Amino acid sequence: MTPFKFEVLHTSNRSRARVGRITTPHGIIDTPNFVGVGTHGTLKALDNAAVHEIGLQLMFCNTYHLMLQPGTAVVKEAGGLHSFINRSLPIITDSGGFQVFSLAYGSVADELKSKGTKKQDGHVLKINEEGVLFRSYRDGAKVLLTPETSIAAQKDLGADIIIPFDELPPYHIADLDLKQSLDRTHRWEERSLKFHLSNPQNQAMYAVIHGGVHKELREASVNHLTKLPFDGFAIGGSMGKTKAQMLEMLGVTMPLLPTDKPNHLLGIGDLESIDKCIPLGVDTFDSSYPTRAARHGILLTKKGPLKITKSDHARAFSPPEEGCCCPTCQKFTLAYLHHLFKAHEMSCMTLATLHNLYFMVSLMHSYRQRILNDLC
Repeated sequence: MTPFKFEVLHTSNRSRARVGRITTPHGIIDTPNFVGVGTHGTLKALDNAAVHEIGLQLMFCNTYHLMLQPGTAVVKEAGGLHSFINRSLPIITDSGGFQVFSLAYGSVADELKSKGTKKQDGHVLKINEEGVLFRSYRDGAKVLLTPETSIAAQKDLGADIIIPFDELPPYHIADLDLKQSLDRTHRWEERSLKFHLSNPQNQAMYAVIHGGVHKELREASVNHLTKLPFDGFAIGGSMGKTKAQMLEMLGVTMPLLPTDKPNHLLGIGDLESIDKCIPLGVDTFDSSYPTRAARHGILLTKKGPLKITKSDHARAFSPPEEGCCCPTCQKFTLAYLHHLFKAHEMSCMTLATLHNLYFMVSLMHSYRQRILNDLC
């Protein structure tokens, strides 16, 4: 199989923005690029044949959810995740850590509001050096997630890029507790890497840089993890309360990363963030934003977001976006999409999601062209 490889093709003379190429056993990922989130092995409202046709080069699947349903042993028996979901292009999986710690602290938005108070829902039973013991939200069964079991699950899934097990502390956390969390995350990542390297399976592993919004801890995390033989680096953990905090953190972190390896910004992929982060040198972004917006009746267009259900679209007998080559705009009118959403037909979500993902694919292509022309 083709080994994992990363090449920088051009770096802008105006910023740290760069065009690169990641080679994986299942194909090429041109960077910078947007990564669609397929939590359960599919992007919501779409089948993987449609995703392939619009050219989404990298898809993000969630180990935690796939462990609980259908079970990674089932996926392995099916020939791995690519075979199981009928996707021939690259896949990245996470460790499950984000979802498990979200059970403890709630969603990011909830945590910011509650100042880090643990949820008393009984899902997370124990967090210690070994890992996290939690109850399945599906049947209540106890599950122990450790660096070794997380990587074993990702071996069963067979993704091209995998992520080591890490701890996701809340934004509201004392400095000493954050430092202790970071140290444990580093130990967990080292254990994950050791387990991975015992049976690489042509998979690449990205380390996860943590440290919250603390400059010194981010620097310490980069210094520690870049000494280890990871294939790339993801920026994780709390990004701060505001985009300004996130950009300040990235401004410190990105210049410290090795330029000969790819990087990924975890969970960030809205249009404003992408526009501000590409000049900092970020290679790939994952987010459910485009698909979630589609399900809420919002189309992404060059002129800004378009709300499908607005009454003045009822007689708009033209494509949702003129000049767009996505399957939706090529075949249907905005008036028809307006009708489908008003009638609560499920096909409306499929058509809107197709458009939004195609928009993201085209947007990232345009960024790559701008970088090649030193315009970004």
